[in-house]
Amino acid sequence: MSALLQVTDVSVAYGKVEAVRAVTLAVAANEIVTIIGANGAGKTTLLNAVMGILPLKGDVAFAGESIARHDIEDRVAAGLSLVPEHRELFATMTVEDNLQLGAFRIVKAVAAQSFERVYSLFPKLKERRSQLAGTLSGGEQQMLAMGRALMGAPKLLMLDEPSLGLAPIIVADIFRTVSELKAAGVSVLLVEQNAKAALRIADRAYVMELGEFVLDGTASEIAANAQVEASYLGFSHAEKGAV
Repeated sequence: MSALLQVTDVSVAYGKVEAVRAVTLAVAANEIVTIIGANGAGKTTLLNAVMGILPLKGDVAFAGESIARHDIEDRVAAGLSLVPEHRELFATMTVEDNLQLGAFRIVKAVAAQSFERVYSLFPKLKERRSQLAGTLSGGEQQMLAMGRALMGAPKLLMLDEPSLGLAPIIVADIFRTVSELKAAGVSVLLVEQNAKAALRIADRAYVMELGEFVLDGTASEIAANAQVEASYLGFSHAEKGAV
């Protein structure tokens, strides 16, 4: 299986402190890959480096071409998009205007199709299209952040903690949408502290600790790993078997 995104031996430092150390990861076309790990493990730093927000050592290739020297706009144009942890919406602009910003590089006819696609995925955004983004609920803001990223028709969507601070019923909706994106041909790289939810929808997973990947494999393999169960899923093998 050829990789759509290939990260090779990437390190990222803040001054003299290495936050990410020599990590290698791949995401294939039409695949959901998740990175799980505790706060401060380096997950967000890695996504920001892949997107070009932070400088890195090593190489990042997308669709077979190295993009390590590309600026953010060129990475977006190539089909890579990031939904940041804090969403970074324009609070005093309407839902529709925020979405329009995600389509700034594409022609009007394609933008119209993108609006249709986003409103189909997130019907609530269509209902709220004239509402100011800052007045939306947390779940609606997350939908808007994802919708804005999808307006550019990315081949791969990177999501940084999409469930953060949301009610369980909204989290279920968000993860259901991620699965729908895969069915529609969009690959997803998902950083998520809610390991149970992430492993449920992912094809493969990486476990990150202190800037390094300590485990990787299929999502089912990672979910069944005793260390992962105890550290991230909230139970051990012994507890799992107890009545």
